Amino acid sequence: MKLNVSILFLLAGLIALLIAGFIGMIISIVYINPDLLKDIIPFNRLRPIHTTSAVSWIVLTATGGIYYYLTRVERLKLYSERLQKTHLVLFLCLGVVIYMCYIFGVMGGREYLEFLPVLIIPVLLGWVLFGINYFKVVWKKIKDGPVYFWMWGTGILFMIFHLTEAHFWAITDIRSDFIKDLTIQWKSYGSFVGSWNMLVYGTAIYLMSKMKKDGELARGKKVFFFYFLGLTNLMFGWAHHTYIVPTAPWIRYVAYGISMTEWILFLNIVYIFIKNLGQAERKIYAMPYRFLMASEFWVFVNLLLALLMSIPTINYYTHGTHITVAHSMGTTIGINTCILLASVSFIAKKLNPNNTVENTLVYYAFLFFNGSLFIFWLSLVIGGIYKAVWSAENGHSSFAQMHENSSPIFVVFILSGCLLFISLAIIVHQLFKDLGESVYQQEKK
Repeated sequence: MKLNVSILFLLAGLIALLIAGFIGMIISIVYINPDLLKDIIPFNRLRPIHTTSAVSWIVLTATGGIYYYLTRVERLKLYSERLQKTHLVLFLCLGVVIYMCYIFGVMGGREYLEFLPVLIIPVLLGWVLFGINYFKVVWKKIKDGPVYFWMWGTGILFMIFHLTEAHFWAITDIRSDFIKDLTIQWKSYGSFVGSWNMLVYGTAIYLMSKMKKDGELARGKKVFFFYFLGLTNLMFGWAHHTYIVPTAPWIRYVAYGISMTEWILFLNIVYIFIKNLGQAERKIYAMPYRFLMASEFWVFVNLLLALLMSIPTINYYTHGTHITVAHSMGTTIGINTCILLASVSFIAKKLNPNNTVENTLVYYAFLFFNGSLFIFWLSLVIGGIYKAVWSAENGHSSFAQMHENSSPIFVVFILSGCLLFISLAIIVHQLFKDLGESVYQQEKK
């Protein structure tokens, strides 16, 4: 049997997740004690390592899952295994180069994409290779195909476009116009997130249809409406991020409405799936089911927070505080990560029905993961409220005094972050072990 390259994507994604979690834990400690690692690796290098690793976890795991589902579950013949291997090697080599650049302080990009701008060329090449392989496989099936085929294809195409758009700042005419530059930057970043949401949410719907053994779940009017709503959010939902750009307020309100409606509809889809899933399927796919159930909870929590943040008076004081970070973390860890961990758990179960990913230790790690994440999220919200109150008092005390007074909140933040990383490491270790064993067995054959 040939080596399953899709599993190598998943293994690389799990490593990226561990790096993101570990560096995130270090960053939280450095936030309280800025001088801790200043002479070894300063904060401005740690942060891009953390964000790049988090994005890599999402991209690599979604990509590996799509490759696996197409070839091993749907039994479709891949257009070119050589392109797939080239895609993997390109991204792995690129990851090493980017990490080394960050470690030695060689940076030149913008927020979230802080690597040297020239490195976007091999990044785009990898996505083009992925797109060629994907569309060559599904092109004749996508017209009357399930919604996840549409979502995955849309995510790939828009990822190429918006990663390119995110580097328009390199053009002198754009960089010299502050408003144009800022608008394009945040527009591209918002749509970049919308692109990977297409890949992740498409994976969630795929899992639900396979676990329930109901192909119609991915073909109904509701899921296709969700797809078009997600597409609208991808193209226009970024607008509520451009607060300092002089634009009409209604544009931000409409953008917020679009993004909120998408979450409400996805929440409804997951709720109906969980409600109608039989006890036998819940037992067979226990871990994927639990992670999908957790993602529903985090969709609800982040929807509630986002609705509050959209109120203009509240937003005036909370924007740029730790509440914004809580919203971002809750979305990335609570929603995207839970869905992708459900995907990896599902694949581990497919590879080995007798795997140990659902053992008692992993189950308790799952509980600690969600419990510590909630405390982690809540401490950020409380810290943001404290800063918002300080801001509303027009700086009644100094910033340094405010920061010192809020230190107990961030002690809780650090402790919960450490528990979050430990529980996540236990889950990832077991998944890595199960997937790694499958790769080893394939190599022996």
